[in-house]
Amino acid sequence: MKTLALLALAPLVLLSGCSAFTDDTVGLDNGVQVAAAFYPLQYVADRVAGDHAEVQNLTAPGGEPHDLELTPRETADVAQDDLVVYERGFQPAVDDAVDENAEGAVLDVTDVVALVPFKEHGVDSDEDDPHFWQDPLLLADVGDAVAKSLAKVDPTHADDYTANAQDLRADLEGLDREYATGLQGCERDTIVVSHDAFGYLQRYGVTMDAILGLSPDSEATPADLARLQRVIRDEGVTTVFSETLASPETADSLARDMGVRSKVLDPIEGLSDETSGEDYLSLMRRNLASLEEANGC
Repeated sequence: MKTLALLALAPLVLLSGCSAFTDDTVGLDNGVQVAAAFYPLQYVADRVAGDHAEVQNLTAPGGEPHDLELTPRETADVAQDDLVVYERGFQPAVDDAVDENAEGAVLDVTDVVALVPFKEHGVDSDEDDPHFWQDPLLLADVGDAVAKSLAKVDPTHADDYTANAQDLRADLEGLDREYATGLQGCERDTIVVSHDAFGYLQRYGVTMDAILGLSPDSEATPADLARLQRVIRDEGVTTVFSETLASPETADSLARDMGVRSKVLDPIEGLSDETSGEDYLSLMRRNLASLEEANGC
C-alpha cells in the first residue's frame, strides 16, 4: 500500500518539472530530515534539533492548520523524512499520510501530553482540547520527547539533543512563571475570544468565553451574541479578542456594538505575514501583555 501511494505521486511530481525525492530535498544524503505538522511543533523541533537536522513545516505560513491538505511534496516529506512530529486528531490529512506512507520514525504528541477534555474548560463537547501548546509546560514535555526521538534516529548527537531540550524547557518554565505572576490579582478574569483555542490558559486563573465555539470557521448565532453581550456587561469585559488566521469580522462587530476594544490574541497555530518575524516565545509574551491590559492586572 505504501509503495502504491508513493508511485501515485510520480506523475504529479514529473508534471511540475522537479522531483520530490532528490537528495537535495529529502534526507538521503542531506542529514537528518524532520517533518513537523504545524508551527508549535516546528518551533520545538527546530530548538531541539539545532544544527543537526532540517525541519520542514507541513503547514505553510498563513495557512489554517485545521484545514490542511497535503501537497505531493509534503506527502513525500512524511513518507521519507527521518522523523515526523504530529498531533493525531488535529489534522486528519497528516494522520492519513502517516498511516499510509511514513517509513521513518513518528512522534504523536498525544502520546506525550495528556490532552484536557473541552468540558474541563467549560465547553459543551465530548472531544479533547488539542491546543495544548497554550500551556508552556506541556510544550516542554514535547521537547523532551523530540530529543529522545532524534537521539534514536541520530545517536551521534544524542547529547546535543538532550542539552537543547533542557535549554528549551528552561525558557518555557520561565514563560510559565511570567504567566502565573502576570495574571495574578487582576481586576477581572473573563476573556471573550473568537474560538475555543485558549482553554489551557485557564490554569492561570482566567475564564474563556468563545464567540465561535470549536471551529474558527463556524458562525455565531443571535443567541450566542446575546449571551456574550450579557457576559461583557456583567463581567465588565473591556476587550473582545479576534485572532490571526481567521476573520476578525464577528469579534470586531461585537466589540463595536458593546463599546469595548477589539484586539488580537494569537492562538499560535501558525505564523502569518504580520508575525513572520516572531516566534512562540515572543507571541506568548505578546498575548500575556494583551491579557494583562484587558483584565487590569
